[in-house]
Amino acid sequence: MCPVVAYGAMLPQSALDIPAHGWVNLHFSLLPAWRGAAPVQAAVRAGDEITGAATFKIVKALDAGPVYGVVTEKIEPGDTAGVLLARLAVSGASLLVSTMDGIEDGTLRAVPQPEEAVSYAPKITASDARISFAAPAIAVDRLIRAVTPEPGAWAEFRGERLKLGPVSVVDEPGPAPGELVVERRRVLVGTATKLVLLSDVQAQGKKRMAATDWARGTRIEQGERLQ
Repeated sequence: MCPVVAYGAMLPQSALDIPAHGWVNLHFSLLPAWRGAAPVQAAVRAGDEITGAATFKIVKALDAGPVYGVVTEKIEPGDTAGVLLARLAVSGASLLVSTMDGIEDGTLRAVPQPEEAVSYAPKITASDARISFAAPAIAVDRLIRAVTPEPGAWAEFRGERLKLGPVSVVDEPGPAPGELVVERRRVLVGTATKLVLLSDVQAQGKKRMAATDWARGTRIEQGERLQ
């Protein structure tokens, strides 16, 4: 058998036929949920409470082969995609080893995926990571965590790209979507619902820094917005 991890390319049938027990892929979702290139990011963005990893036999269709085994992982409220993937890599590695052992000794059989529960997670681009503060605060929070660390969340400020670290939802009504509220110890942004609290930011040509330090140096005027 040929084990691979998060393999997203399509293999020709001639390659699939080479190993006696086929190709085994470790995929970071609970298949058939989130087939595709960015399953961890999709789970965080969707607000899933549970995700996991699955081993399956590769077939010609994308991530559609029968499943050998799964492990589950709780998504914590502050998890970024990077943090969650790091945990899944550890539990997933153990799953892959046990799957290979089970296939080799004949004790493990793959189970077909239920087609009615299929969802897809396409690759996320830099343009997908642009934050619209016209969305509800919870959606802003989820998208930023989903694209952290790659490709990285961003918005425009004064016509330039500003990279954004994870935010916290603040249970307070705010100003217009995108409008900045600068306080002594907090930098907040309005959304369609509640405020979000910025943690760290990175302006073009600058190092990443605390949002409060950035706001002091930038001298933000009342009514200015992230767009």
